[in-house]
Amino acid sequence: MTADPLDPAGNSQLPAIAPVIMSGGAGTRLWPLSTEDSPKQFHPLTSDRTMIQETALRARAGGGLDFAAPIVICNRLHVREVRAQLSAVGIEPSLIVAEPFGRNTAVVAAIAARLVAERAPSRLVLLQPADHLIADAAGFVAAVARGASAHGRIVTFGIEPTEPHEGYGYIQRAEMIGGGVYGVVRFVEKPTRTVAQAYLSDGGYYWNGGIFLFAPDVMRREFDRYRPDVGDAAEAALADARLVDGVLELADESFARAPSVSLDVAVMERTRLAAVVPCDMGWADIGSWTELWRLGAHDESRNRLFGDVVALETVNSLVWSDGPAVGVIGLDDVVVVAAHGAVLVASKSHAQAVRGIAERLAARGRT
Repeated sequence: MTADPLDPAGNSQLPAIAPVIMSGGAGTRLWPLSTEDSPKQFHPLTSDRTMIQETALRARAGGGLDFAAPIVICNRLHVREVRAQLSAVGIEPSLIVAEPFGRNTAVVAAIAARLVAERAPSRLVLLQPADHLIADAAGFVAAVARGASAHGRIVTFGIEPTEPHEGYGYIQRAEMIGGGVYGVVRFVEKPTRTVAQAYLSDGGYYWNGGIFLFAPDVMRREFDRYRPDVGDAAEAALADARLVDGVLELADESFARAPSVSLDVAVMERTRLAAVVPCDMGWADIGSWTELWRLGAHDESRNRLFGDVVALETVNSLVWSDGPAVGVIGLDDVVVVAAHGAVLVASKSHAQAVRGIAERLAARGRT
């Protein structure tokens, strides 16, 4: 029997999983801490470990699953950081795929499917973002184990909603397929608050966690059916890639031909093979400073303080510093962040607009 190149010690008696970590994006809604050079997955936002470290550690042997060493797909500028951060927690990726620039999640999924099909075709691909919070690691593994029973399906994970959130996409479930896995009626883009409240009241709707589990050949066939241009671009990018010291470097010209489209739009909203595993695993996509304030530990004044900061007569606020001493007095419901030599001051109600500052600075030629 040939050794599995993703996991030479593989256990054929357990559902075999090939974790693929998507470490892209700039996370500009968490500017100035998260930037193109140092996006949010490389920062310790919710624990002593960084987001990418927490993501990699969740997908390890246990819970009745056989997890291989992860594949990481990241920007070529971040290869050294990925290696250093995963090495610090004792994880050696089976492969790092270096993108020359971002092209959204569809081509990433197509590349992941092709790589696993070539290297370990019996394994299921577990495609997951590097920058999501999952507080209940055991609950996450249990949900993946349920999803692994849905043979021939492309499984996504529906998060039990706790509020009518306007910033998340939703999944409406259909009838149960079996084993805690349901069919999918439809995917819904970010709704208005009124619509989101109706979903919460009606039940059967879940936040779209952006995590996918699938057999590589199943995903390849669905790309061939619905978006062959994405599949062809992925194949060309891999054909022109260069493997150097465990890093698969994608070529600029061929990768540039890949359409910039999400996996949801390219495949999930169209396929008849979509399935959802409802779960409650303490998930959050930390997309704003307000969200980070909500999820963190608060002091007696409902403040979340990080770094060398002092807050006097201040309530319901987040004050964050990665270096300089920061003092705030007499504030309520604000975000104050000093990071990478820049300072942000905003009301919590306007924290979602932080991306606009990053975009304006980029338009001025600022990194």
